[in-house]
Amino acid sequence: MSKRLLLTLFATILAVGATFGAKKVHTLGDSTMAPYEESATVTRGWGMYFGNFLINGWTSINYARGGRDSRGGYNELWQTAKKNVSEGDYVIITFGHNDEKNSGMDGVALYEYYKKIGDDAKASAVDQRGTVPSTTYKEYLGKIVDEALALGAHPIIASPVCRSYFTGSKIRRNGRHDLGDSFSILTENGPVAGQSVPAGDHTMDYAYHSEQLAKEKGVPFIDLTTATAALYESYGDSKCHEYLFDGEGSTHFNTTGALLVARECARLMKAQGIMADDITLPTDISVAPATANFGEAYKGQTLTKELTLNGFGLTPENGTVAISASEGIQLSLDKKTWTPTLTVSYQASTLVQTFYAQLTLTDDGTTRGTITVQQGDKTIEVPVEATAVSLEGGTEVKVYWRLEKDDTYELTGPATVIDESWTGMYVQRYSNPNANTVWPEWTGFDATRKTQRNLLTGDAWPADEIDDNPERYIQFGIRPNKGNTLKINHISLFVCGCGGNGMCSHIYYSTDQFETRTTLFEMKKMPANNMQYVEASPVISLNEDQELLVRVYPWYNGAATGKTICLSDVTISGIAMDASSDGIGHQTSETFAPIRYYAIDGRQHAQPQRGLNIVRQSDGSIRKLLITQ
Repeated sequence: MSKRLLLTLFATILAVGATFGAKKVHTLGDSTMAPYEESATVTRGWGMYFGNFLINGWTSINYARGGRDSRGGYNELWQTAKKNVSEGDYVIITFGHNDEKNSGMDGVALYEYYKKIGDDAKASAVDQRGTVPSTTYKEYLGKIVDEALALGAHPIIASPVCRSYFTGSKIRRNGRHDLGDSFSILTENGPVAGQSVPAGDHTMDYAYHSEQLAKEKGVPFIDLTTATAALYESYGDSKCHEYLFDGEGSTHFNTTGALLVARECARLMKAQGIMADDITLPTDISVAPATANFGEAYKGQTLTKELTLNGFGLTPENGTVAISASEGIQLSLDKKTWTPTLTVSYQASTLVQTFYAQLTLTDDGTTRGTITVQQGDKTIEVPVEATAVSLEGGTEVKVYWRLEKDDTYELTGPATVIDESWTGMYVQRYSNPNANTVWPEWTGFDATRKTQRNLLTGDAWPADEIDDNPERYIQFGIRPNKGNTLKINHISLFVCGCGGNGMCSHIYYSTDQFETRTTLFEMKKMPANNMQYVEASPVISLNEDQELLVRVYPWYNGAATGKTICLSDVTISGIAMDASSDGIGHQTSETFAPIRYYAIDGRQHAQPQRGLNIVRQSDGSIRKLLITQ
């Protein structure tokens, strides 16, 4: 064989290998599919586990986000996802829960109607999510399908998973996303509520119209609505909520529920010949993820990782599974009691069990270990890995929003602050939330300490919200100065609801303008006037063209007015590295109009002091001033 032929063959093998290595399944949907930070909540989306049922060589990428309807799915999620979609990839599309906002009316059309008649108050109160199942819902799903096909990908429409709304032993009509028993229509004279159609009429059935769209487009359809109704009914109302859901209602899953739905989707796809050779449905014991990679953290940090035992068709029918860990790794079933070994029981040949691994980074570099799972004569070894990173050198950076009387901040070190901003919200006032405000005891704060009280635009919280609204949030941020790298290792704040126990919130951070995000905090039905401390030690490295954004997304459990979300003491800190152009220099005769001087430790002074001064000017900008004599 000639050298040229060998080189050509080798290049072909590499190209084929690269193609196979890049095979992806992209999942787009709402909170029932979305990824969640395991340390912040027990809620799980089924898209987190779909990759468990793909053979090696395939990757599942989950773009789903809470609160998105089909319009938001196209305008936001798909615009991010399609940058990564290649020929031959699969795209699973499922929306419906948030399309039901406004009782089946189109949210944008309702907003435009109120604007047209000059009722700005009602317009501002409209949640612009929501679509009509037979028109705008199909339109936006269809846009994703068409553009996926144009990219050479394989779109799959999946109908939305049921809500566990039981009447007797069956999931009732609205739980199956058919609003036919009670819906609203938008007429030329405004919305008309209290409409209904017979049970056989699918006019307001989102699952039905998603199937019709799949037929019209000639793409596969996965009926998750029927499948999850059967799953829930097999458990019954009480056990369904106990075993499959997160304890916060009838919509969001825990790990078991999310895993079973992901498996059901994979099973239905395989049964229909979709990715049949690339989907695996193991019937013996398995562990997910197969490798427990904790990622990077700081030396001395204690890290926790969630893993899941899965077993279907196990023998014997009833038995136990033993889990053990190498030195330095502790295990737990409840994140309270930690031991080096665990024993888990199962019955009826089926096991779905979450457990947790924990380790503390005591050494520099990478720490490795093993978790061993044994059931009968089968043994699985799960590699464990975590890497300690250093923050040595550089200059300390800290930005602090006190939020007691205004939104001003204090900055220490070379960085640029992104001012607090509001989308769909505003500051109602600054005051102590209530004479009975409770702060964590370690703070030493009392009820006289004032906070920033925030309210949504229009003042009235909608009745049907179960997740955050992507168009309603409060934002803080920071970015490096030119020529610097900013390593963030601390984010913290206080948050509570005032006026009632129904305030809910998600708090996230992002380094890519919220194309992706990490959860810092989730709490539903926060105790009124009870300040919650949110703290994280992330490993974030920002280049000069990046910025860190922290967002607070509130919603309320039920219709209400006068309920506010209160924020206090927002802090972002880290280290600026390679600060060759940090703006620090000797004092000159240049004139500027400072309004505040701060020492590097954050203390305010009436006049510049010897050493480094942080100067906030009248235009809100920050300068650094070094006084040498």
